Amino acid sequence: MLAPQRQQAILELVRQNGGVRVIELVRAFGVSDITIRRDLEMLAERGLLAKVHGGATAIGSTDEPGFAVKAVRQEEEKRAIARHAAALVRPGTAVGLSAGTTTWTLAHRLAAVPTLTVVTNSVRVADVFQRSGRPDQTIVLTGGVRTPSDALVGPVAVASIRQLNVDLLFLGVHGMTTRAGFTTPNMMEAETDRALVEAAGRLVVLADHTKWGTVGISTIAQLGEADVLVSDAGLPRPAREALADQVGELVIAESRGT
Repeated sequence: MLAPQRQQAILELVRQNGGVRVIELVRAFGVSDITIRRDLEMLAERGLLAKVHGGATAIGSTDEPGFAVKAVRQEEEKRAIARHAAALVRPGTAVGLSAGTTTWTLAHRLAAVPTLTVVTNSVRVADVFQRSGRPDQTIVLTGGVRTPSDALVGPVAVASIRQLNVDLLFLGVHGMTTRAGFTTPNMMEAETDRALVEAAGRLVVLADHTKWGTVGISTIAQLGEADVLVSDAGLPRPAREALADQVGELVIAESRGT
């Protein structure tokens, strides 16, 4: 296991249990006491956990809400973003959809598009297309390790994605800033998402206004790598100006009521 993967696994254990002990991590990962302490120090320096005598404890900044929690946030904004994003897809297109509640919302709209090929690392997204029952659609689901947000990540997911090419990638993100770009709190998910970006002819980022100013531990892509960014009317004007200078095209999705 590579150091970033081990550190992500440590974070997940801290989040699940509220804390971890060095001796337990040494046994779990089969590495030295020094290696584990170095991992904890690096994570603590990033503000992702708090080091204590003999181990580490959780702090709020490592929280990654599950799918059900995130699905009910900014529902109207996500529907507006999905409606505008769906207009970019034509029949016969090969598209990638990363895991996330906004891409899941988009999947419901794309389920009716004929002869579509979909590559996704989300069980939830794949299930939307499967339930639609269209025999003319091809759905490719990567393998991998499941995260709290129902993404499939890790070496298996990356290896499968690197064999594929898609016309468009719709990427959901945890946060976006001019300094850090598009980010996620899960390092393994960032690696998988970067593989999706590399496999795509065009990158379309879907991010509601609450993502502006939020920074996750790992960068997926810089703002300038996005060909299109679809956000909602709640995005503040300074953010619109900053993003418009960097992304290829900024689309503001107005809700039905505006």
